[in-house]
Amino acid sequence: MPVNRVVPNLTTTDPQATAAFYTAVVGLTPVMDHGWITTVADPDRPELQVSLISADATAPVNPAASIEVTDIDAAYTAALATGAEIVHPLTNEPWGVRRFFVRDPGGNVVNILAHGTD
Repeated sequence: MPVNRVVPNLTTTDPQATAAFYTAVVGLTPVMDHGWITTVADPDRPELQVSLISADATAPVNPAASIEVTDIDAAYTAALATGAEIVHPLTNEPWGVRRFFVRDPGGNVVNILAHGTD
């Protein structure tokens, strides 16, 4: 199954202040800001991103990473087939993504998502 991008998610108490830090230090600029999560990216290579998250708006935990896939339903079916813990069920979120959180064998919670599936 094709993966479109992988983004690390860093937990912070103040996503906007942390975004300003990454802008000042390495030149990443905000490309998305929902208040509780801000994503910064390289202006010349926007696929290079880091998300800064205070507390997920609809899920019980913050994910360690986000992986955008082309077929979210196939990914969800595959995750269920492994017997992995689904931390946040497959959900159509109000900001235009369909996603679920799964715990990997190392204990990391990963946000698996697809855009434009509202």
